[in-house]
Amino acid sequence: MTVHERFMKQALGLARKGAGCVSPNPLVGALIVRDGAIVGAGYHRCFGGPHAEVHALMQAGDLARGADIYVTLEPCSHTGKTPPCADALIRAGIVRVFVGMADPNPLVSGRGMKKLEAAGIAVESGILENECRRLNESYLKYITTGMPFVVLKAAATLDGRIATRTGDSKWITCPKSRSFAHRLRYEADAVMVGSGTLLADDPELTVRLGRKASKQLQRVIVDGRLRIPLTSRVLQPDFVLGTMIVTRPDKAASPKARKLMATGAQVLAVSQKNGHIDMLKLLRKLAATGIAHVLIEGGAELSASALACGAVDKVCIFYAPKLIGGRQAVGMIGGEGCARIAEAASIVDIRLRRIKDDILIEGYVEKK
Repeated sequence: MTVHERFMKQALGLARKGAGCVSPNPLVGALIVRDGAIVGAGYHRCFGGPHAEVHALMQAGDLARGADIYVTLEPCSHTGKTPPCADALIRAGIVRVFVGMADPNPLVSGRGMKKLEAAGIAVESGILENECRRLNESYLKYITTGMPFVVLKAAATLDGRIATRTGDSKWITCPKSRSFAHRLRYEADAVMVGSGTLLADDPELTVRLGRKASKQLQRVIVDGRLRIPLTSRVLQPDFVLGTMIVTRPDKAASPKARKLMATGAQVLAVSQKNGHIDMLKLLRKLAATGIAHVLIEGGAELSASALACGAVDKVCIFYAPKLIGGRQAVGMIGGEGCARIAEAASIVDIRLRRIKDDILIEGYVEKK
């Protein structure tokens, strides 16, 4: 590993500290280095707040003049919620800028690096670029396609069951795996479940990580027939803020919908396709509200619908060392399924990790 890669790796570690707090902005980390020593460090901490470069410059102070900076994403060149970072680097007297990757945002897209070079600053990009891209996979999809990055999460037994024939599903995985799943929620902007999961489990769909300030994320219930009971926990005063119920247009104008809205929940009408809520239309509407990262937590029918329309980008599947069996036990993916193996969704770039006795498989859905 070169010295430039070593410093960029440290900047990546800083950037990850902002996970769950900056969306739809990207995760960014920055290190200011002078004579081989770090004199300033920073990361983008919250949406609308100062960028990583600004935090690093504030820490470095006068030591930034004549120093280098390592930043995981191209410094911005436009005024948004904060002034341009490229201008701040120029004023501070930075002499070399090492960039992990260019920013595909049309408002930046190379302009930041060009501005720095025009000011006489040496710029080198592409350092640990793959790692930088992986760090901001949700931002990259959102900013280039206008669609959220979609993660499908499931917890199953070794025979692929997510519930017994009686519908019992608590608990398949160990407490440590469930804690990890809450981290996945924390990093997302919205968590989505189908009405079947809501009726079976009555979940809160909150983030529980033992933090003093729990994150408020968008809860999306896909319920074409408006089966959700008014007594559901997601509709109670402590949880209803941020609850969105997605249903078909005729149900959105029904008396039940009015009762749901009276609790404080939002009811969103989305047309159907092949007898189910049109997932791609729903995701476009969510993206229009600034949601860049969606975590789908089931159940089997919603997962099947999301996979069938090509909406899923990544899967996170927890396997517990248990066997349920039974023809009536609930499988991980519902729907009609594939007629031929060649039609199956292929998962690539797979990573495995052991979580106590469970196994987590993470991978990306190969786009055809």
